[in-house]
Amino acid sequence: MTAGVGYLVFHAVAIVPVIAALAVVTRYRLGSRRDVLTGTLVLAGLALLYTTPWDNYLITRGVWWYGDDAVAITFGAAPLGEYLFFVLQPLLVGLWAARFRVETTRPLSISLPERALGLAGAGVVAAAGLVLLGADSGLYLGSLLVWSAPILAIQWAFGWPFLVAQWRPLLAGTLVPTLYLWVVDRIAIGVGLWTISERYTTGFAVPLLGLPIEEAVFFLLTSLFVVQGLVLYVWLVDQLRAVERPDRQSLTALFGGR
Repeated sequence: MTAGVGYLVFHAVAIVPVIAALAVVTRYRLGSRRDVLTGTLVLAGLALLYTTPWDNYLITRGVWWYGDDAVAITFGAAPLGEYLFFVLQPLLVGLWAARFRVETTRPLSISLPERALGLAGAGVVAAAGLVLLGADSGLYLGSLLVWSAPILAIQWAFGWPFLVAQWRPLLAGTLVPTLYLWVVDRIAIGVGLWTISERYTTGFAVPLLGLPIEEAVFFLLTSLFVVQGLVLYVWLVDQLRAVERPDRQSLTALFGGR
């Protein structure tokens, strides 16, 4: 492997070609090409902003580190390739999810108890993370769950009943890229691009694959964030377009709880 460009080579071999292929063959059934790409780019920008502090913190704590020849440039504690991945993963997942159709005729209105239930679900995730943070071995997984809880809270409080109703495209849109990222991540660990600390992980791994459970949960959650965010974005845009006159009364009917 060429010294100093290992992480970038990983993207060039395992991530960018998949994105390019999806960009060519994807049929936009989830929403219009413009809506899907706009939503995906917004999510990519948010992923970069939201993930950077958490990622840098875990690197400084020694939760994972990179091979001597894997890093060309760093910004803060993280290498350039890490920041690129924060943008590339949403593009990969979003382009894959674009092929699945969702029914967006359901009104945006959700009752307050339903919104509270969505918040409570995210609260359970956060609570589990806080429990795990009580031990060194829970640092990676615990911080991951706590970090993910605000995103889940926003998405689930906004529209978990709609997401549940669209479970088939949600599941298909999430699981396939997640499984692919599990495989390429395991390969990257195997060739020494990065190493996961034994001290700060639980020791559990995905059967057969041998991928640390923390890495598996990370890719599952982040792929889910993208698919849920994109589905909710398309739903919101379609419903707003259905309002012929965006006056106060019609918007109240659109968003108001029952």
